[in-house]
Amino acid sequence: MSGNDLLYSLMTLPILLLALSVHEYAHAWVAVKLGDATPRWEGRLTLNPLAHLDPIGLLALVVTGRFGWAKPVRVNPMNLADRKAGMVMVSLAGPGANIALAILLSAVFKLIYGAYGFRSEAIAFLMMALDQGVWINLGLAVFNLIPIPPLDGSKILAAVLRGEAARVYYQLEQYSYIILLVFIMTPLSKWILGPIVKVLYQAIM
Repeated sequence: MSGNDLLYSLMTLPILLLALSVHEYAHAWVAVKLGDATPRWEGRLTLNPLAHLDPIGLLALVVTGRFGWAKPVRVNPMNLADRKAGMVMVSLAGPGANIALAILLSAVFKLIYGAYGFRSEAIAFLMMALDQGVWINLGLAVFNLIPIPPLDGSKILAAVLRGEAARVYYQLEQYSYIILLVFIMTPLSKWILGPIVKVLYQAIM
């Protein structure tokens, strides 16, 4: 790894960790606001990345540069006023927070570019890190909406499924990590999610 590659990685790492932390904090915050204090008791109502990291999900994010996940925030639906609607809102909070952060990073990118352009190597690296941060946050948002446990999309789908469909879906949970790894390590993630992330990126950048 060259000096420039190392510098770029060091600048991108904090944004990557922030993306994961903001995602999980949003889940915890919405759950607490809707009446479930479980995330607070378990120390998840924090932006400290150490409270949220999942080794496999972090490895996936490092390998792909786009897609990964953190340790899921545990929520007790019984504490929510409306269990199904509440779980959908909690599940959407993480991806929504990542999209909001991507928009914020995009705004900072545009402000710096408008004021300074790429007049120095340090500013150029900062701009590259911000740009990568936009990609990472959009990738996390879209990826986590896939309906495969433990991703957020699975909780949204579980809240709306009924009867036999729900039973079959719950049975598939035991294979969830295998399915996720296959999805990430093959071109499937690029073919399916790539175009969606690209459209969102073009919309805000």
